[in-house]
Amino acid sequence: MSTINDSTNPVTPDLCQLVYLSHITSTGLSNSSTLNDIAEVAIKHNKVDNITGILCYGNGYFLQCVEGTEQALTNLKNRLLVDDRHKDLQILDFSALAERRFAGWSLRSITLERWMINEPKLKPFMPFKPDRWDTNECQQFLDILQGYYEEQVRSGDTDTQPIKYNTLGITLGKVVGQHQAFFLIQTILGGLIVLALLWLLL
Repeated sequence: MSTINDSTNPVTPDLCQLVYLSHITSTGLSNSSTLNDIAEVAIKHNKVDNITGILCYGNGYFLQCVEGTEQALTNLKNRLLVDDRHKDLQILDFSALAERRFAGWSLRSITLERWMINEPKLKPFMPFKPDRWDTNECQQFLDILQGYYEEQVRSGDTDTQPIKYNTLGITLGKVVGQHQAFFLIQTILGGLIVLALLWLLL
């Protein structure tokens, strides 16, 4: 994927935007509350640091867009680099921002596998593989999220609490759903092997 701006030291000390993607690790998957924990801790710290933004998870990827001062985002980036719940962190954008895109969200969590199915504008981005997007596709995706946020503002429904979901359950559910035929065949073969062994023993 093309990098929008890989600078980790933007020259404007005022409002900036940080966009990154990463992959969830086995450590992250092993804890069923990983996504909720990330969101809840981030909400607490982001309010103190006046950071707003959105966290997306889907298909084993994290994609986060956060807004704040250069120093606040640099500190956040440094914390992310040592977080063992994700890996392969790739900075897509760290640049000056004229105004906040998600001003009312200290951090909103969106489970993309569920949401994208019911959001027609996002269907072209399925399956969710942001590391394969070019710069324009990343921008289009963020524009759609911003439109969703602005619609919530108009309706007065800007819920800042994280959506409760199970990381492992989401990921395994997706894998099983995509490979049902494979698992069915493996189950049948396993059953035949067991029957053959029993027949030989008897």
